Amino acid sequence: MIRAIRSRWSAEGGYREFLLIAVPLILSTASWSVQHFVDRVFLTWHSTEALTAALPGGLTNFVLVSLFIGIVSYINTFVAQYIGAGHPEKVGPSLWQGAYLAVFSAGIGLVAATWANAIFDLVGHDESIRHFEADYFRILCYGIFPIVLSTSFACFFSGRGHTWSVFWVNVSATGFNIVLDYGLIFGAGGLPAMGIRGAAWATNIASALGAGLYLVLLARPRYRREFATYRGWRFDPDLFRRLLHFGGPSGINFMLDILAFTSVVLIVGRLGTMELTAANLAFNINSLAFMPLIGASIAVSTMVGQRLGRDDTAGAEYSTWTGFHIGLTYMVGMALAYAVVPQIFLLPYSASASGPEFEAARELAMDLLRFVAFYCVFDAAYMMFTAALKGAGDTNYIMWVSVLISFSVAVIPSYIAVTWFDTTAYVLFAFITLWLVVAAIVFYLRFLSGHWKSMRVIEQQPVMAANEAAS
Repeated sequence: MIRAIRSRWSAEGGYREFLLIAVPLILSTASWSVQHFVDRVFLTWHSTEALTAALPGGLTNFVLVSLFIGIVSYINTFVAQYIGAGHPEKVGPSLWQGAYLAVFSAGIGLVAATWANAIFDLVGHDESIRHFEADYFRILCYGIFPIVLSTSFACFFSGRGHTWSVFWVNVSATGFNIVLDYGLIFGAGGLPAMGIRGAAWATNIASALGAGLYLVLLARPRYRREFATYRGWRFDPDLFRRLLHFGGPSGINFMLDILAFTSVVLIVGRLGTMELTAANLAFNINSLAFMPLIGASIAVSTMVGQRLGRDDTAGAEYSTWTGFHIGLTYMVGMALAYAVVPQIFLLPYSASASGPEFEAARELAMDLLRFVAFYCVFDAAYMMFTAALKGAGDTNYIMWVSVLISFSVAVIPSYIAVTWFDTTAYVLFAFITLWLVVAAIVFYLRFLSGHWKSMRVIEQQPVMAANEAAS
């Protein structure tokens, strides 16, 4: 085993190459986890109602945002395959098609904001938290544009495998968000005390900072000359259509996955405020493990996309198994921590929060974390294999199968259990666990089938020309 590890460490597509790409992305997405974690801790200190409202309000907003993020993040695959095929001048125009989509997303966000009260009246949670949910959702809708724009521009770095820039932008925005978060929630440093509304505004302002930093980085003369990062700003109908063709199913899949997850959270809220608070705690702690895995999955998509861009299918498969080994090892470690010492993760929330309702939610959250410990191992397999399939362009299959699994295994059974049976949060978390177990197995089998190896998202003619020139 030691000999095999050493061999894979130095091989092309091995552990060393994967970590060089993945570590900055993992740290970047980990910074998002820290941001959300600290945000929820501050809201816990502010009031239990604010904490309880943050998850359904934030997730409902993210259902909307995830559609556009899922589409523009697929620019990562375009960039990776263009680089692999030797056509860097196509990279800049790819980024700007995402910028045009970001402008459209801003309009959708403004429309959605006007429906905030109606949405949460329909959900039917307790009136003590309903207006907090609506306020949080509404304000976050105003900040959709910079989030989508940042996601598009970040693909310039991640798709090329130059990921430290993504790390520094995200860390800068996260650090700014945490400071502003505290000030706007509690009124520190001369800022107004806005509670949960302040947390939402802090997120929006930090997102705008991140987008601005990417614009500055893309203005470097070498990037403008070699990759057309600024002169490629024009709308390209053909490129935009291909982005929607391949990225659209990815975005719809991402949105429906988030919708399924959000639906289960909203269904949990129908059990009671205490159960919703406990689920909020468990899911926030789960993000500490899940968000870094997103960075690892982007690295897998990048390595697969670059190798398929130069028609190296064996290298693409090898790179996927490399990412799977590392992702699984990481998640097993987190699972053991969740199962054995769940109370450690809940300590920050307890620092300035008390009362019988919070204590009851805390005890339930420790039990729910044991479900998380089990399903997060399967989540690693699900993320890594779907990342490889996305890196090839197998997005339609992912979309339809993910929707089928999530709604048939988790959402519909959860709704039936709450509506017609005297169920508990344990049963609903069991459905979530089953969902991820089934999804991991299905996409593992899809990866083994090898159907993805013949797929490409870029124009076939340049790739063929590049191969002919090489021969």
